[in-house]
Amino acid sequence: MTRISKDSVAEVLTGIIDSDSGKNILEAGFVKKIHVDGATISCILDVGTANAREKEPMRAECENALKAIAGVESVQVILTAERQSPSAPAAPAANQPPPAPTPNALPGVKTIIAVASGKGGVGKSTTSVNLALALKNTGLRVGLLDLDIFGPSLPKLVGIEGQRPSLNDNDKIIPIEVLGMKVMSIGLLTKNNEAIVWRGPRVMSATNQLLKDVAWGELDVLVLDLPPGTGDVQLSLIQTVPVNGAVIVSTPQDLALIDARKGMQMFEKTNVRVLGIVENMSSFSCPKCGEVSHIFGHGGAADTAKDLGVDFLGEVPLHMDIRAFSDAGTPIVDRKPDSPQAAAYIAIAAKIKEKITLPV
Repeated sequence: MTRISKDSVAEVLTGIIDSDSGKNILEAGFVKKIHVDGATISCILDVGTANAREKEPMRAECENALKAIAGVESVQVILTAERQSPSAPAAPAANQPPPAPTPNALPGVKTIIAVASGKGGVGKSTTSVNLALALKNTGLRVGLLDLDIFGPSLPKLVGIEGQRPSLNDNDKIIPIEVLGMKVMSIGLLTKNNEAIVWRGPRVMSATNQLLKDVAWGELDVLVLDLPPGTGDVQLSLIQTVPVNGAVIVSTPQDLALIDARKGMQMFEKTNVRVLGIVENMSSFSCPKCGEVSHIFGHGGAADTAKDLGVDFLGEVPLHMDIRAFSDAGTPIVDRKPDSPQAAAYIAIAAKIKEKITLPV
């Protein structure tokens, strides 16, 4: 199999010419990141202009050129407009003070935690909600944002299906307040059960809107429920806001842990600190006889954490109450905070709070 290198990708990109400057896109400074993972190439183009749509043909040309490389199976070229436009002043005028430091991308939000998984079906959203509630119960001001654009489940999990957020005087979206938290999801802006079929640029736009066009107010922590995998939303998120830490959720079986490793590697490559791994559905206790069974295996997440040099944050059992209360829109940490199942989430949240030095 032909080995694909970053140099070979960069060489192909030198053949893409920016129509405005007449330079190739490397010389024009548009290529912000190139990542090669086996037969998969991902590339971020930062065009530094308010109207990135004009550069969509260039993005498509890059994607087609990279797909033509021998051995390539998958290509993802993402277009962003984050850097300063070349036409903007390069330095302050004489006798003027230097520019102020870049403000927090989300004013008023002190800490951002991403909850992620390598694959779907591991209970990431249920974990996100219960960890957010556990942090809220320590006295923190908590927001919860569902960034799973294609499969938003937060409205169901916290019992706000069918509700619609309103806008404030500044045309910012006012998040729904429920269970003592501020909550927002793409599922609150679309019709119930409506399938979202979008390409990358529109997904990125929706991600940016959910982050920046919501009136979060003053929060100690914003918990982000990410979609599974390592796609458009994750890359757009990391470029848009400073993420203080990521929590990886996995079930114990090998297949889930393989994907969990990929998720951790993505955060490490983008300089986001991985706070640790949570093993969900770790064990099942028979309600009749009390026998404990490890349906999906046991200890795999702890072993993976040790192998990768990150912390193992704890285990959450597979229990009918967690499922039933989630389906009813009343998460177990809120409904039965003294239960052993809620205690698992509370203990994990305490470790997270300590790691990122959230206020007492």
